[in-house]
Amino acid sequence: MLLSVVVPVHRVQGYLRASLESVLGQGPGEWELLVVDDGARDGGAEIAAEIAARDPRVRVLTLAEHRGAGPARNAGAAEARGRYLLFLDGDDLLRPGALEAITGRLAVSEPDVLLLGHDRIDWWGDVSSPVSVAEGFATAVPRLFRRAFWTEHGLHFTDGHYEDVLPVHRATLLASDAGTLDTLDRICVRHSIRRSGTFATTPGRHHFAILDAYERLLAETGHDPRIRAARTRHLRAVLADPGRTAPEDRAAFHRAAALPGNYAVHRTREAARTGRTRTRAVLRRRRKTLRARVMRAAYRTDLLRPLDPGLAVYGSYWNRGVACNPAAIHAKALELAPHIRGVWAVSSRHRDRMPPGIPYVIEGSRAYWRAMATATYLINNSSFPGGFTKRPGQRYLQTHHGTPLKTMGLDQRAYPALTNGISFEKIVAHADQWDFSLSANPHTTEIWDRVYPSGYEHLNLGYPRNDIFFTATPEQTAAIRQRLSLAPDRTVLLYAPTHRDYRKGFVPHLDLERLARELGPDYVVLVRAHYFYGRSAQLDGARVVDVTGYPSVEELCLVSDALITDYSSLMFDYACLDRPIISHAPDWAAYRASRGTYFDLLSGRPGDTPGAVATDEDELLELFRTGEWRSARTAELRAAFRERFCPYDDGHAAERVVRRLFLSDRE
Repeated sequence: MLLSVVVPVHRVQGYLRASLESVLGQGPGEWELLVVDDGARDGGAEIAAEIAARDPRVRVLTLAEHRGAGPARNAGAAEARGRYLLFLDGDDLLRPGALEAITGRLAVSEPDVLLLGHDRIDWWGDVSSPVSVAEGFATAVPRLFRRAFWTEHGLHFTDGHYEDVLPVHRATLLASDAGTLDTLDRICVRHSIRRSGTFATTPGRHHFAILDAYERLLAETGHDPRIRAARTRHLRAVLADPGRTAPEDRAAFHRAAALPGNYAVHRTREAARTGRTRTRAVLRRRRKTLRARVMRAAYRTDLLRPLDPGLAVYGSYWNRGVACNPAAIHAKALELAPHIRGVWAVSSRHRDRMPPGIPYVIEGSRAYWRAMATATYLINNSSFPGGFTKRPGQRYLQTHHGTPLKTMGLDQRAYPALTNGISFEKIVAHADQWDFSLSANPHTTEIWDRVYPSGYEHLNLGYPRNDIFFTATPEQTAAIRQRLSLAPDRTVLLYAPTHRDYRKGFVPHLDLERLARELGPDYVVLVRAHYFYGRSAQLDGARVVDVTGYPSVEELCLVSDALITDYSSLMFDYACLDRPIISHAPDWAAYRASRGTYFDLLSGRPGDTPGAVATDEDELLELFRTGEWRSARTAELRAAFRERFCPYDDGHAAERVVRRLFLSDRE
């Protein structure tokens, strides 16, 4: 057996299931999971027993009483069978594909210690930047230990707090000096930063135990300078961490640690630094407030200017750049209505996304407010920033950015836990600004009319962004495949799940590497995370390609042979292509209960279900093994779905919109 993963369990019941499942979800391999019940009294032991009962790779060891993380890890190591040991905390997550990557590294290198990349996630769900593995002398860096090496040198975790200081640093020194230290610069482990209830979030004198731990380590290593440097860094981190060192203990900790520099001087410097930081923050706020006042005053003046009949302001996805329906309308307007000058509103964070030659203004800038005050035409698929004043004579087209499966607008009032403080009064006020609301199908028109109640006109003209599905030539599609380095004989699957309101980071419900591996070399999986999750899905692999940052999702649809999604509105657009749509819906019941949906995607009824359905990973793989993903039955479902949701799309939607919005007075 290659690897034993050891997880101590004590006061982690809210995190343990996800932690253990993150290991089990790694797929087959030469590994075992040893869960050590360290006197858990909060349900953790029951969770561990439940999981062990259904998976023979899991063994549970029960200590007679709570002894601490160190002895618990030692107990697990003593029962381990693998050639290597990996110690995880009960709230750690093993990232998808980690064990496969580890196995691959160990196949070409057999180090005594293997350092692993990691990142952190806080209680809000925010993920920190990846932590480099270059700094081996840091206890937070996860690592594998060759079990024979661990045993041969008598390595073991100590009792009490900071139990990992001694064995981790000793092992790293031994391996480094012998030339058997290696690194895997890939995010394998995600540490959880919990808000409370842990040793690391409880300040007090018990953190002085780190001083004794390093004194013992220095004595055993001959005061190695690398250990002295690591000690200084670690102690400074503890001193600066309010979760570990209380303000009233900092002077005593500084004296006991004998850190370089007088603590009074250190405190003075810290106070000065804090004071400077606060002063700068106050000045920034004052400058920002003053600037906002100046901008609003200038905007009020601009509102007195006449409207420019040839100016249109475009925006999409909350100022993320040129995309979606507004982009298609802008392109067609350049062709059919050249007298209309288009300018895009974009956030300063996304200005790098602007294509060369496309005019734009930065949101909140002087140019932005002047454009918003004087443009006759406003086109957006979300909303314009800053709370602009809609003037008489301005024409605002709300294009939206998808057919609604989940509840929208005022229907969200039934799900207050997931509305994040949304002001429904502002939703209605925003709808009051619209002159036109664009729709791709009768279902959408019906929903918008109810959830955005106001006096705008429905434009049942189709989605301009979908025109490319009808107009692209084989040569254009081949060129896109070439740009993406997709061989012409490969079957390309586009995996594009939607976001979850309760999750801030992209966590795929699929083991994408396993999917690509099981499908074989004839398939390529393109992964498109929702734009709420940024520009990268932080994935890599030979046949799994992260295309989250690719500028056009429509082009990704064109080059793909099938779409795998859960509840993304992309399925409605993709139906225009009349290609297989596979619904992978592992949490459908929870999604419906938490957010609400307008119909049952998994019902199997014509018009509701777009094609093949899988509720877990194995079912999804079976659809491809049997060919059911593109069977005659699923083609019939797709045809009914297409008829219901794509009746207005025919390749000419952008032209119809341009003529209605810009040219109706001329024709």
